[in-house]
Amino acid sequence: MAEDSRTALVVRVLREAAAAHERMAADAKTVADAAGVIAAALRQGRKVLVFGNGGSAADAQHFAAELVGRYEKERKGWPAIALTTDTSALTAIGNDYGFERVFARQIEALGTAGDIAIGISTSGQSPNVLRGIEAANARGMISMALTGRGGDAGRLAAHHVAVKDDRTARVQEVHATVLHVICELVEMELTD
Repeated sequence: MAEDSRTALVVRVLREAAAAHERMAADAKTVADAAGVIAAALRQGRKVLVFGNGGSAADAQHFAAELVGRYEKERKGWPAIALTTDTSALTAIGNDYGFERVFARQIEALGTAGDIAIGISTSGQSPNVLRGIEAANARGMISMALTGRGGDAGRLAAHHVAVKDDRTARVQEVHATVLHVICELVEMELTD
């Protein structure tokens, strides 16, 4: 690949990412509302359970780490668990109940009414994320979905943040930014 072709590709991808972020900015209230719901739950001593597959699993772990550790402000840690990190639980549940139940089973064990459950799926169709959201709803948890254009996850969840883009990479880039914005809003609300 010629150097100017590589440079052109970089410019194109960065512009696509910026455009995806601009489209999300048009739906800023949805993100702000989700942050408000999370802050209210944390204020009441509730916890956040977050889950997804692949890049969405990495986003789940990153988000939980920001809540437990800190985002930008020195503050107490907040209870958040990425359901993607316990390999013994994931493999035992996957082996005994099927991969579609790896998040639902953990939610049944760890979730209580009023807790937050956040399912992340770029397609909105990941069967294990859908089962996790269903389990959260059945337990009286507050369910949220971060998706691409939608899918069933958005319809199942009480709160839905949809990134209106068809490319998985662009959706994941916006998800990372949305999760950072939520962290910033929650920190502002709970530490000021």
